[in-house]
Amino acid sequence: MEHWKSYEALLQQNREWVAKRNNEDPHFFKRLANQQRPKFLWIGCSDSRVPANQITGTDPGEVFVHRNIANMVIHTDMNMLSVLDYAVNILEVKHVIVCGHYGCGGIRAALDNNQYGIIDNWIRHIKDVYLMYREELEKIKNIHERENALVEYNVIEQVLDLSQTSIIQNSWQKRGGPWIHGWVYDVADGLIKDMEVSMKDYSTLPSIYKLKPR
Repeated sequence: MEHWKSYEALLQQNREWVAKRNNEDPHFFKRLANQQRPKFLWIGCSDSRVPANQITGTDPGEVFVHRNIANMVIHTDMNMLSVLDYAVNILEVKHVIVCGHYGCGGIRAALDNNQYGIIDNWIRHIKDVYLMYREELEKIKNIHERENALVEYNVIEQVLDLSQTSIIQNSWQKRGGPWIHGWVYDVADGLIKDMEVSMKDYSTLPSIYKLKPR
């Protein structure tokens, strides 16, 4: 019964939220229903503690969101690629943000050798990032600090993976955007760290990744 009450509470909270928004702005939902023109695509972690709108102080309609375990950009993930294509080519977002977070369960799982189920196949991609930075990571003896460092390295690599997609490169050729960025959110204090790996073209990419214009 208690579980059912928590479920019903969500519906009640929705009604209260609607009433509050209508009181603050009677035209809010009408505007929202008429168009979707976000400037940002957010590729974040599925972790329930990292909701894109709340931590950036944005309203519904301002951020187009894709979330998966450990905010991964995997070139065979048709879900992520479909979201990216729609956001970049139809919505024409100005910025694509990959946002990881400290205390990420996917990152933590990648640092051990346990089996968790089908997710092991997803986590393997994070282990690939670990191998890329193995020397730097294994110098860090504190496991919590090592985990945080892998969170940051993972975000950096996902931004680079974004830059290697035909979707991003074709858009750079066509309209000079979007910018792509890497952030890390700290669940302990609510602050976002800019990893300073922003890119607006592929000038810094190794030539093997640069695609010729279609």
